[in-house]
Amino acid sequence: MLIAVILSALAMTVIVAIRYLATSGGFALATRAKYPGLYRGLDAQMRREVVWSLASAAIYGVPAGVLAWGWREHGWTRVYSDVHDYPLWYLPVSVLIYLILHDTWFYWTHRWMHRPRPFKLAHALHHASRPPTAWAAMAFHPIEAISGAVAIPLLVLAIPIHVAALGLVLTIMTVMGVTNHMGWEMFPRFMWRGALGDWLITASHHQRHHERYGCNYGLYFRFWDRVCGTDEGLGDFARDHARAARRAGGGADAGGGGRPGRAA
Repeated sequence: MLIAVILSALAMTVIVAIRYLATSGGFALATRAKYPGLYRGLDAQMRREVVWSLASAAIYGVPAGVLAWGWREHGWTRVYSDVHDYPLWYLPVSVLIYLILHDTWFYWTHRWMHRPRPFKLAHALHHASRPPTAWAAMAFHPIEAISGAVAIPLLVLAIPIHVAALGLVLTIMTVMGVTNHMGWEMFPRFMWRGALGDWLITASHHQRHHERYGCNYGLYFRFWDRVCGTDEGLGDFARDHARAARRAGGGADAGGGGRPGRAA
């Protein structure tokens, strides 16, 4: 039994690592195609982002692998494979429930990470990427990785979800984590401006977090930021793009964008 659990944890770690490399690599290539010089001069930073992200992949993969084994062998989780076990209308509802609850967990743990001691101990590593790149989505200190790794496992123990719907949740989580850090806005304007953009988070919203630190803590939705008064609107990428142009021209970089703010 122990060997089977270990093999499941190793397999899930490999899957998480490959998912990260494929997604971040794909969006990094898209960035190079659209903004060829945006990541120029950031090679050392990107190597560091990849190393920490692969370490995080193990921290995410181990509990996922243990639960995957427990689901197959003992039915530990509420994940179901027969689409008729619950009404069809529950499929999209379960995805929304998972995203809302995951976003809530992310907001409050992320906001806690911006208090001075946790920031210095752990979260500063993520913010050392200035500017972040498509490779930075999982570049976490192990303490922060643990806080993120337990969210979905806790949800699958408590709330029913079809295995395909869970795959969609994980896909959304991965894509949003990467695209929020890649340094430009890939989504259509209606998703980050106007009525829909008032509630959805994309790169433009998260860019301001990396610029000002003490705001815009959410992952998918702006709800908690709005309710708690930590929403400071959308940023833009002009400064980061100007820095990239200076790096390309051999000019001096102006350095980091702001200091960490204490959560209110």
